[in-house]
Amino acid sequence: MSFFKDLFGNKKKEPTTGEAIQKLRETEDMLMKKQDFLEKKIEMEVTLAKKNVSKNKRAAIQALKRKKRYEKQLQQIDGTLSTIEMQREALEGANTNTAVLTTMRQAADALKLANNHLDVDKVHDMMDDIAEQQDVAKEISEAISNPVAFGQDVDEDELEKELEELEQEALEDELLRVGPSATDELPAVPQDEVAVKPKPAPRKVEEDKDDLEALQAWAN
Repeated sequence: MSFFKDLFGNKKKEPTTGEAIQKLRETEDMLMKKQDFLEKKIEMEVTLAKKNVSKNKRAAIQALKRKKRYEKQLQQIDGTLSTIEMQREALEGANTNTAVLTTMRQAADALKLANNHLDVDKVHDMMDDIAEQQDVAKEISEAISNPVAFGQDVDEDELEKELEELEQEALEDELLRVGPSATDELPAVPQDEVAVKPKPAPRKVEEDKDDLEALQAWAN
């Protein structure tokens, strides 16, 4: 009676999503243990039916009937497990969505609070001041690095021309240095190792020689 009161009459505090997921997992574990038990019972009844099929036909039939009942219970448990699994997955998805939305809401509130302490006009003024100070620093750097005040002004075009002339002279010196040495360093070919390969005798001469020897042998 108390069970039905708890189920329909008395309203208790609704469980959280996490608690509901935990309960479903516990129910899944219990049903899977029940499955293992029924599968073992089915194997036992099959073994008993085979054992009595020729000796005690009535006992064999009863074993098969029990096997059928166990198989029906096993089928029902399979369906129940599928339903519970889908319900658990739906709750887990909802729990994840709730956590994500809560985090996003907190982040939005924190961003709003941070922006309340900022004045857009003051931010623009500060950025303008930063840009102005950067320009001043750039002008100071250019003024410091300019050597005009020390009389060190030189013609850049004249330096470029002089550099090209030096490069041309270096190239000519390199060509003069490399040219003769490359010729002198060529290895000499030894004359005594050069041999003329004799030409092979024509096939026609060999055939005539064979014919002449055969003719002489016949004449003798």
